[in-house]
Formats: sequence, structure tokens, C-alpha cells
Amino acid sequence: MRFAALPLLFAPLLAQAATLSVCTESSPEGFDVVQYNSLTTTNASADVLMNRLVDFDAASGELRPSLAERWEVSADGLSYSFTLRPGVKFHHTDWFSPSRELNAADVLFSFQRMLDPANPWHRVAQSGYPHAQSMQLPSLIKSIEAPDPLHVRFTLAHPDATFLATLSMGFASIYSAEYAEQLLKAGTPEQLNSQPIGSGPFVFKRFQKDALVRYGANPEYFAGKPAVDQLVFAITPDANVRLQKLRRGECQIALSPKPLDLRAAAGEPSLQVLDTPAFMTAFVALNSQHAPLDKAEVRQAINLAFDKTSYLKAVFEDGARAANGPYPPNTWSYAGELPGYAHDPAQARALLAKAGLAEGFKTTIWTRPSSSLLNPNPSLGAQLLQADLAEVGIQAEIRVVEWGELIRRAKAGEHDLLFMGWAGDNGDPDNFLTPQFSCAAVQAGTNFARYCDPELDRLIDAGKRSSAQAERSRLYKAAQQLIQQQALWLPLAHPRAAVLARKEVTGYQVSPFGRQDFARVSLQR
Repeated sequence: MRFAALPLLFAPLLAQAATLSVCTESSPEGFDVVQYNSLTTTNASADVLMNRLVDFDAASGELRPSLAERWEVSADGLSYSFTLRPGVKFHHTDWFSPSRELNAADVLFSFQRMLDPANPWHRVAQSGYPHAQSMQLPSLIKSIEAPDPLHVRFTLAHPDATFLATLSMGFASIYSAEYAEQLLKAGTPEQLNSQPIGSGPFVFKRFQKDALVRYGANPEYFAGKPAVDQLVFAITPDANVRLQKLRRGECQIALSPKPLDLRAAAGEPSLQVLDTPAFMTAFVALNSQHAPLDKAEVRQAINLAFDKTSYLKAVFEDGARAANGPYPPNTWSYAGELPGYAHDPAQARALLAKAGLAEGFKTTIWTRPSSSLLNPNPSLGAQLLQADLAEVGIQAEIRVVEWGELIRRAKAGEHDLLFMGWAGDNGDPDNFLTPQFSCAAVQAGTNFARYCDPELDRLIDAGKRSSAQAERSRLYKAAQQLIQQQALWLPLAHPRAAVLARKEVTGYQVSPFGRQDFARVSLQR
């Protein structure tokens, strides 16, 4: 009788072992990743549901096959031919049953919807396609052809050294053309954003805004079924609550911990701290289209007024390196020799006087309510900036805006000063420049400084067209110098990418880009 009860006692443990719960900091904006540019949305869609032609291996710093088994590049750098992996299956769900395997038609659809204004899907994205637009893919990609179901050829208008790396970004995920056609015929194209279909390791099940996202393991995943049967994103905006949930075993992984939490967890036997240098930069974007921020002297004054040392100590608790520009120090072509802006309120006031603003001016500081890796304490950070600006006569009102709304309104250029962060998707330096400082990115909404300059555009474009790393470095260092002179950002910090996990979690690797791979994670009991 006593031994007969054992299966019942162990059943809950076995069920729990098959479910990986991840405490995340905010809701995704949606699941049609091409419409968005936030890392939160990429993590919830591209990283778990989708695949791309190629992936970037952060450990080796090289591109590796994914949906494309191999590829060839022509000698003139204008033609990229991909051989697709056979036998890749799209997800089976209650709302879609694929009749065929992934093929070249899906690759054509995935890119043509972003590039071709005549494509019926081009108008479906309400905010456009920010990454494709900011990366200038419509003018770069001259044509895409499918010689047969397993081969795709891209022809470029001009050589671009970043093209392959760009294809590893989340927005370059491959969608099911068959599912898209089904939705168009039904008159429900918006369901691509709410009921996604991919070929990735997990299958979408349910989303409850500000509460959870639920996924199931894909038993037909071409790289092998994930080790866990269920994946749950438990949306938990408060970092302290994420830590408490982790301690109670309600989550097995907690993203975006505060620096203080990292130190606390390091001494707890049931927890582990996983981290790596991040390919990320926290910054305050200064909207150069809003007067008086359209004057370089005013933007420079803001940089000089800010006490970055005190900020790093209070907000990052000395757990991050001071940023001097857009690039993290682990970027090739990083211009570490640039002087930056030391804390100098007197010089800030002098520059404001030179700009005709000796009496100061009023502005706004926009920030998010919940903490993140690049903004561990949004309220405190905004208050510190507000106080430093007041010292030089700038009266700044703090506006706290929910994350999804903040991104939407910032892309429309409504902000003045905006606390933001940028994570590169691959190791190429251009991944910071084109999306954040090109003229095309102003139109796409990802250029939060709203700055368009022909000379800066020329440097960025020339860097992409060159295949020689030394020449690209020269051009990118010149671009960094111009960005610093114009004070387009108030650079803040380069943190370490870190997560907290319970001891039973194995197989998880922290990405320097903030990307998430749960396909190889398992729970040891």
C-alpha cells in the first residue's frame, strides 16, 4: 500500500521536470518579428519559433548553417547562392497544418513581403519593416530567384560585406508562404502576428499579455526535439520578483537580473550566475529633430552635465563599464582613443549660453517602468539625469511609458531624451551604425537620435561596400568620431550579459547579443 503511492508522489516532479519556466521582464510587442526591433520581441518569436538561412555562432565568431546547408558567394560579391536543408517541417497547430516541407518559395515570400511594395503582404505591417528598411535591403537586394525548390539566389545591387551577417538577424526569419496564403484567403492576415507559425524548436501555444507566453516542444525540429516538453515565459516586470520566483522554483531561469541580485545569487547553493561580456550599449538618445536639441552645443552640454560615474555606481552598482560611444569595447574598429565628455557642469553652462540658452530650457526624459539588462533601475537613472540637468538650468520632466508603447512612440520620434539600449545581433560593427545612425534608419524609426547627415551616411555606406577589414575600421572610426562630436547619444554603459538560473539547469549559454536559445536546455532532478 505504501509503495503503491510512490508514482503519485513523483508524478508532479516528472511533470515539472518537463517544463522550463523563464522569468522575463516584459511582454513582446507581437510575434511577427519583422515588424519590430525590440530584443524582447525577438526573444519571444525569432529565437524560439523561427529559423534563418544562417546563424551567427558567438563562440567562434563565425556564421554557420541553419536552414541553408551551404552557400556560395560570387567573386564580385554580388551573388549569394544558398542550398536549403531538405526535410524541414513547419509547425502543426490547431490553426494550421502544412501540406509540404519548407522550400525556396518560403524564402522568397519572407523577403519579398518586406522588399516589394506591390506584394499584398507589404501593407500588412502597420509600422512597416524597421530592420529591412534601416538596413536598406530594398535598394541593396536587386533580385531573389529560386532555380528549384532547394536553391535560392540573391543578387545585390552592389557588394555589401555585412549581407551574410544580416541574414542571421531575427527579422530575416523564414515564414511559411502556405500559411500566409491561407490567412490572406481568409481575410485574417493579422493572425500572423498573433498565431505565428515557424520551423523552430518550439511551437506557439498561447499568449496572455503581461502574464505569460506558452510554447510546446517541436517533435519534428530538424536539429532534434528540445530536451524540455514545455517552455513558459513568465512575464515579471519587477527584477526583485523575478529573483524571488527563481528562489521558490517557480522559474528555472530569470533574465535581466539587477547587479545586486547577481552578487546575492552567487552565494546561494541552489542558484547559479551565468554571464559573458555583452555586445550591447546602454544610452540616452537625444532627438536632434526637436529644438533646442537640434543644436550640437546643446547636445554636448547635456553630455557634459551628466555625472556618469555616479550613475554607473548607483544604477549598475559598478557592474558595467562606462560607455564612450556606440560600440562596446569588444568590437573590432572600436575607437577607444576618442576623448568623450567628462563631467563638467561649468562647460555645459557655457555651451548653453553659446547656443543662446543661458537661462536653460524645458525638455522631457522618457524611460520604461520595468528594469532590463541595459536599464537595471529606470526610475533612479531618470532621476539622476534630471537632477544633473537641473544643475545647468535644464528643467526635464520624467515620462514613464510602458515598454511596447515606448518603442512605438520613440520610433515615431515623439521623445526628447530617451533611455534606450542597443544589442548587436552579430559581431559586425555595422550592426550598430546602420540601424542607429543612417538616414534610412530615421525613416524606419530605429534611429532614435533622428539624425540624418550625408557625411555620416557616406562613411557607413563605404564601410559596408569594402571587403577589407582595415579599411572598414578606418571608416568606422571616422564615423564614431563624427557621432561623438555631434553628441547624438549620451552613452551610458556596457554591461555584462547575465542571467540567473537554478542549479538544475544545464545546457544554457548566455549570448553576448541577448538572444535566447532554449533548445538545448535540460533540467536535472
